[in-house]
Amino acid sequence: MSEPTAAPHQEFEKVLKDSSTEVASFDTDEKSVVQRFRHFLHSSPSAVSLIVLLLSLIIFGVLLGTKFFSAFSLTLILQQVAITGIVGAAQTLVIMTAGIDLSVGAIMVLSSVVMGQFVFRYGFPAELAILCGFAVGALCGYINGWLIARMKLPPFIVTLGMWQIVLATNFLYSANETIRAQDIETTAPLLQFFGNTFRIGGAVFTYGVIAMVLLVALLWYVLNHTAWGRHLYAVGDDPDAAELSGVNVKRMLKSVYVLSGLICALAGWALIGRIGSVSPTAGQFANIESITAVVIGGISLFGGRGSILGMMFGALIVGVFSLGLRLLGTDVQWTYLLIGVLIIAAVAIDQWIRKAAG
Repeated sequence: MSEPTAAPHQEFEKVLKDSSTEVASFDTDEKSVVQRFRHFLHSSPSAVSLIVLLLSLIIFGVLLGTKFFSAFSLTLILQQVAITGIVGAAQTLVIMTAGIDLSVGAIMVLSSVVMGQFVFRYGFPAELAILCGFAVGALCGYINGWLIARMKLPPFIVTLGMWQIVLATNFLYSANETIRAQDIETTAPLLQFFGNTFRIGGAVFTYGVIAMVLLVALLWYVLNHTAWGRHLYAVGDDPDAAELSGVNVKRMLKSVYVLSGLICALAGWALIGRIGSVSPTAGQFANIESITAVVIGGISLFGGRGSILGMMFGALIVGVFSLGLRLLGTDVQWTYLLIGVLIIAAVAIDQWIRKAAG
């Protein structure tokens, strides 16, 4: 004789099991479509900027044809973004620590002015004048790092103040005078080294482009394969946890800002080669352009996530849009409009991708 309560109880357990299996399979399908893609973007932060770069090349290639895809046009883009790429490398290191450096452009110009003035005002050899320019860049970076790491001042405020101080120092020291390209060419051609060109087929490269590529490659290796690079990411992600793990956060921050200053000095040397002269009014928008390259490159403004390659892709995107729209004969304001849209979209995508870590 069967028990009257066994069948309903077993039936209930079967229904419950079937329903839980259906819910679990539904969640797995959801993650396979959305979550996995978001996790991929989170683990490959430069992927978005690379996709945008390739799409922009394809679009302008279709609209302009061979005129855009010529070796000269493509290398012209590299020449135009070389300074932005070098300064953007400095900005990348700072932003990865969840900071920001508004003084990078001013430090770049002051370093170039010091290089020029030490040659033409004091009679220094070009080699020594260049070293003095690097020393000035490192000193400015050290002051930024010391105020931020030791005094616990906000990076935005510190570098905003440093930008104003360095900008004023630049004009006062140079007396707002430009050292002409002809004088540099005859007296200290080494200052114009990064503006020299060489050809490979129809492509025209400058040594400034080579400097940008080598710098990005070196920093990529350092960030991904050295303890210093791992510590930088750790400080940007969670400085308190990094401190508990044995990372000297204060020393790390100071080293980042000093290195940023040195890279800005390199950009100052490359700037002389790019424009041919030493001008205190050059590179006024370098800080904004560097932040633009970093943001479009998918580097998180919250720190701890990003790739130096993404910054270079971001700089190239700006260069592609600038040249492509110019060849199409459109108003230059369209370039600013589209870059502004890309900046906002990049921040929105970054916020969406960050949820993958949760």
